[in-house]
Amino acid sequence: MSELGLPVPGPRRPVWFNEVMQESRFAAEPWSATTRFRPVACVGGVPLMDIVERFGTPAYVVDEADVRGRCRAFRTALPGADILYAAKAFLCRAMATWVRQEGLGLDVCSGGELAIARSVGFPADRIVFHGNAKTPHELAEAVEYGVGRIVVDNLAEVVRLAMLVPPGHRQKVLVRVIPDIEAGAHAAIRTGGEGQKFGLSIASGDAAAAVARVLRQPELELVGLHCHLGSQIRSLEPYEQAARIMVEQLAAIRDAYGIALPQLDLGGGQGIAYLEGEHGLTPDEYATTVTKAIEERCATLHLPVPRLTIEPGRSISGPAGLTLYRVIAVKRTIDRTHDRTFVAVDGGMSDNPRPSLYGARYAARLIGRRSAMADRPATLVGHHCEAGDVIAENVPLPADIRPGDVIAVPATGAYHYSMASTYNLTGRPPVIAVAEGAARMVVRREEIDDLLRRDVGL
Repeated sequence: MSELGLPVPGPRRPVWFNEVMQESRFAAEPWSATTRFRPVACVGGVPLMDIVERFGTPAYVVDEADVRGRCRAFRTALPGADILYAAKAFLCRAMATWVRQEGLGLDVCSGGELAIARSVGFPADRIVFHGNAKTPHELAEAVEYGVGRIVVDNLAEVVRLAMLVPPGHRQKVLVRVIPDIEAGAHAAIRTGGEGQKFGLSIASGDAAAAVARVLRQPELELVGLHCHLGSQIRSLEPYEQAARIMVEQLAAIRDAYGIALPQLDLGGGQGIAYLEGEHGLTPDEYATTVTKAIEERCATLHLPVPRLTIEPGRSISGPAGLTLYRVIAVKRTIDRTHDRTFVAVDGGMSDNPRPSLYGARYAARLIGRRSAMADRPATLVGHHCEAGDVIAENVPLPADIRPGDVIAVPATGAYHYSMASTYNLTGRPPVIAVAEGAARMVVRREEIDDLLRRDVGL
């Protein structure tokens, strides 16, 4: 990505803005592309401490330029493919709008995600609806809105969906199959192997049965196959293997029914960096490997090359986000086996459940002041009544870290806001978008009054 160098109108432009935007070195992963730490910590030309003072903590910050840049990177790497942003990673009206403006489609897996898309006028033909247990109401909403494709995930869904299609119409569908490939950073986010709740098994014959059942329904148009391997995949080999297996399934359908399905959806799951020194899977790396595998296997099987669809989520929104916390307490514990410093902040597992769910690891950085003290390992913890409420283990923080300090945690743009809870009746943080030297709230903070309004009493 290139340096932005964009003009910022109005008096709110910081006096040091030009110096920041002209700095030649981008912040390294896992920080977003416009993150700078000199002369002060800022994202998108906005000082992070200004966000703290204006919006409070904890707060999610999303770098709009980084999101847009990653959308464009996928489109450039795969110009002939359909790029669908996976809404489950992070979705709000602003995010849906950015994705739409950048020419991507949207992969939704619930009625709520579809409602957000509809609220901003997202083109229906650029939406794919997923889900292993779509309710009849969700299917009806998807058909009524005219979504481009619905992914069939179980045999019962075929007839149920066909009955909802209005007379004279046909609904395009993909059949999700299980390629039996284990990939993903944790067992809970591996979805491409046998024994999962997602997809239809090739080995058991369910995938073939679903294809036959769809082809018998005049209300449905089978346009291709779909698979999804898992999440936070940082190796190319599983994608290459999946591409070959899926092309073989397309060839099997051609041989059985005399039709060459025109589309192949390989899902998403491309991994990102969470720790400094790590590197994510780039769009160019992915594109080179996958397109080569598809083209070579199609040539061997004498099959037309299908139009590729992919569904990146985390790899678009994840690096664009960071979370700001205020330090509440610092505590040192010593026993026979441990000498630990706990740095407790005003957020935790309610705004970032990934460490407790998946053992995810994060970086952290003190902002707002400079310390002359050396770093020492600290455990960044939340304020919830759980021993497992840990945000980051053994992160280097200055030895003089103290209450009132502010800490930034990078790579929190995916599966944080979307998985946030109100545990301990803690309201969810706001989402603050930054771009071109300006910050604006796109999702407001959830207050106690919001929680009380849902409680109807005795």
